[in-house]
Amino acid sequence: MQRAYGAGMPSSARSAAREAEANPVFRVAARAGYVANGILHLLVGGLVLAVGFGAAEDTDQTGAFRALAAIPLGAAALGALAVGLVALGCWHLLQAVAPRGLSGWKRLARVLAEAPQGIVFVVIGVLSASVALGARPRAEQAAEDASEAVLTLPIGGAVLGATGLAVAGVGVGFVWMGARRSFRSKVHLPAGVVGHVLSALGVFGFLAKGVALAIVGVLLVVAAAKIEPDTAGGLDGAISALIALPAGPFLAFLVGLGFLAYGVFTVFRARYARLDV
Repeated sequence: MQRAYGAGMPSSARSAAREAEANPVFRVAARAGYVANGILHLLVGGLVLAVGFGAAEDTDQTGAFRALAAIPLGAAALGALAVGLVALGCWHLLQAVAPRGLSGWKRLARVLAEAPQGIVFVVIGVLSASVALGARPRAEQAAEDASEAVLTLPIGGAVLGATGLAVAGVGVGFVWMGARRSFRSKVHLPAGVVGHVLSALGVFGFLAKGVALAIVGVLLVVAAAKIEPDTAGGLDGAISALIALPAGPFLAFLVGLGFLAYGVFTVFRARYARLDV
């Protein structure tokens, strides 16, 4: 007989996780994190649209942070985004360990679904804070440098290829969630026109983000197969690869609109998200 999720955890740890989950301040912070994530996607969507029209911009998260840092009070805005993103990351990490009544494969699936999201949001939040403090990181160069370091390992090609497949798999998952509208299970959408509009924005946004992530994964796999770290890249590299295709600027335009749609959906998700576990 399978034990319920958390049965092996000390009672004090379970109690602390439950108390954090129920804390109203933490829940407000998590909802603020959705707003921050939505704003970040709106910024990235705007940069993707600009690049689609011929501008020379970095279309990843660090490019969005640097663009925000250049405006008045940008550092303060980046600090607020950092707090929200880290709070959202902590909430996802909590969801990996706090849910009741899960066991076996369901427990593992919850951990694999929530923990990586939590880590990613915390890392992006830290990046936002670093830009607010004056750093100017470039995610694209960092991805290439990391790929080069991995490829120097005896099994580096296999590791990088597996990473690419995992990222592509996440992209496919986003496409699947958009096509199936399964994201609706995570929100209490209102009835009527507002609910239908938010659902449509979610579909478009999940599809666009999924396509972008799938391209990032493919670039990593190609870099591993060719032993060419310069081929690897993040979102900026994915948009560049997309623009190089026939009708590429138009495709980039659609992806940019999709990121804007995802951003709007995520901002409203702050209001309608299901925070019950």
